[in-house]
Amino acid sequence: MVAFGKKLKDRQIQEWQGYYINYKLMKKKVKQYDNQIKAGSLDRRHVLKDFSRMLDNQIERIVLFMLEQQGVLASRISELNKQQESLQEQPDISKIIELRESYRDVGRDLLKLLFFVEINAIGLRKILKKFDKRFGYRFTDYYVKTRANHPYSQLQQVFKHVGLGAVVGAISRNLADLQDRQGSYLSIYDQPSLPLQDSVVDSLQAAVDRLSHSTNFLNFLAQHALIMQEEFPTPVEEQVDDQRYHFMSLILNLANTFLYMVNTYIIVPTADDYSMSLGAAATVCGIVIGAMAIAQIFSSVYFSAWSNRSYFRPLVFSSIVLFVGNIMYALAYDLNSIPVLLIGRIFCGLGSARAVNRRYISDCVPLKIRMQASAGFVSASALGMACGPALAGLLQTNFKIYKLTFNQDTLPGWLMAFAWLVYLIWLWISFREPATETEVNTGPQEPANNENDVLESGITQPLLLKVEDNQQDDENDLEYDESEEAPEESRQPANSIAEAYRLLTPSVKVQLLIYFMLKYAMEILLSESSVVTTYYFSWSTGTVAIFLACLGLTVLPINVVVGSYISNMFEDRQILLASEIMVFLGILGSFHIVSPYTVPQYVCSGLIMFVAAEVLEGVNLSLLSRVMSSRLSRGTYNGGLLSTEAGTFARVIADVTITLAGYLGQSKLLNVTLLPSLLICVASIIATCYTYNSLY
Repeated sequence: MVAFGKKLKDRQIQEWQGYYINYKLMKKKVKQYDNQIKAGSLDRRHVLKDFSRMLDNQIERIVLFMLEQQGVLASRISELNKQQESLQEQPDISKIIELRESYRDVGRDLLKLLFFVEINAIGLRKILKKFDKRFGYRFTDYYVKTRANHPYSQLQQVFKHVGLGAVVGAISRNLADLQDRQGSYLSIYDQPSLPLQDSVVDSLQAAVDRLSHSTNFLNFLAQHALIMQEEFPTPVEEQVDDQRYHFMSLILNLANTFLYMVNTYIIVPTADDYSMSLGAAATVCGIVIGAMAIAQIFSSVYFSAWSNRSYFRPLVFSSIVLFVGNIMYALAYDLNSIPVLLIGRIFCGLGSARAVNRRYISDCVPLKIRMQASAGFVSASALGMACGPALAGLLQTNFKIYKLTFNQDTLPGWLMAFAWLVYLIWLWISFREPATETEVNTGPQEPANNENDVLESGITQPLLLKVEDNQQDDENDLEYDESEEAPEESRQPANSIAEAYRLLTPSVKVQLLIYFMLKYAMEILLSESSVVTTYYFSWSTGTVAIFLACLGLTVLPINVVVGSYISNMFEDRQILLASEIMVFLGILGSFHIVSPYTVPQYVCSGLIMFVAAEVLEGVNLSLLSRVMSSRLSRGTYNGGLLSTEAGTFARVIADVTITLAGYLGQSKLLNVTLLPSLLICVASIIATCYTYNSLY
């Protein structure tokens, strides 16, 4: 891992070198304080006072330079405005074109200034976190609160960046006025939703959005995709080239995500009935449902590797395998064969191309719409999760065509086979393979992490209060001095699962444990719902389907509430712990302890557990993406793959647990399967409390 100080030095604009945060000096000062305190030559109050004064001086230098540059840019815009006024009286096409390019030049210089501010903000956050870790203080909270709320606050100048926003607005408005709007007399203020087609303005807006890090529903929703990017802002010349982006190809990736989730959950309401019709126990449904997850453990790896070279071929392969798998699933009824049923589900798991869908968004979608694409990925998954059981509830019929049976057990297979065939034809006609970096003459792309755009909103501290952020960088920062060259191989992505695992810090392992827990609990609830509700309440397949569909439909509304309101009022780690406790209460309330076991108890407890798990997933993946090593932001064995594998392992173990518990009888199934969920949940809560207490 390259030390932060060296990365900061490499990213600096040469002519502005004297105005950046002196990270090297401050890091050495922290070490000096530590040595002096241990030697007894310095007390802690003096350390706090001296370090605060040093930070104030650093921030003042940054702010004064930023204001000076803003003034220069404002003067240039003012001169250009005078030229524009004269052109309104005597229009000249050549001068208008020249004037637009002059505005763009100002925009490019402003982009450098935004880059300057963000790098300094990252440096400030990291040195504050380093100080807290070294001395065990909560100095970050003290410093930000005392400086941010003061009427002469210079922190507000950096993090509210009102002046910079005004300059961005001036450039955008004048470029819009000069743009040919085919006779329209409306300005950008009259039509704020009308996009200005200018690459400089798009880059400026993306930079402002990164610097603001404002939390909203779209950002919170996009967290679930876990599409990672490195911590430093990306210069405009390094962004994804628009030549690689194709709108219909993005839609096809989202459609693949939707269909796969439908395919996963459409069999859940009828899996127990299908198993019994083939002569097996109802609880064999756990293996039938879990066979898809077992295969997905392997498919995630080879699809992730395959997407390094192509996107079209993996999607074609996925569609064909899923078509074959669903045909086998449907034919198992007439063949009266459990092995054919299981092989069909394994084939479906081998066609899981979610790794390709994620990779396409991170590599080929331009930064300006990557947040929307990531949110679309999660929305497609949630919609598929709700539609799968709902469709199963509608397929309540029974007829034969020749020797083929079409009933509630086989129709999910036939329907999905037809859907994948239609998708394959659409894919073959409409998908466009992205150009390689060589063809478009750009550098290699690294996956982006929309989670960096999902920090808590606040008037002054969007970048400063995240002590969980990128802990791996800080640990390596303690190992390397800025004068040392980090080995080139330390910058490379992980080449194996084992190497990726070695890069995980304790906090990352805790986040993966939480992800494992919530996926395990959700899979237990969903997969055994048909067996449990039939045994206790005599629910029909249609009733089970409605229950599962209603659970799936809660995903987006809950994310609206959390993303728009709750995450603005509480820190991510607070929401994380509260959600874990709610999952615990939901699991505890689901146990059959007092007879009779009632529908309100089951439904309310299941709803609490499911909703809390959904909230927990978004916040957990947000934190996970920020504490994970940047070496896991790219390559085959990336952070997204690790989280997917953790979740898939959880689903497999949960489904196997259901099948094994079935041998004890259906009367004991509920409590036996909930007990591991409860224990894992308790372990994750303890690990969370221990980890974050040690960080503070």
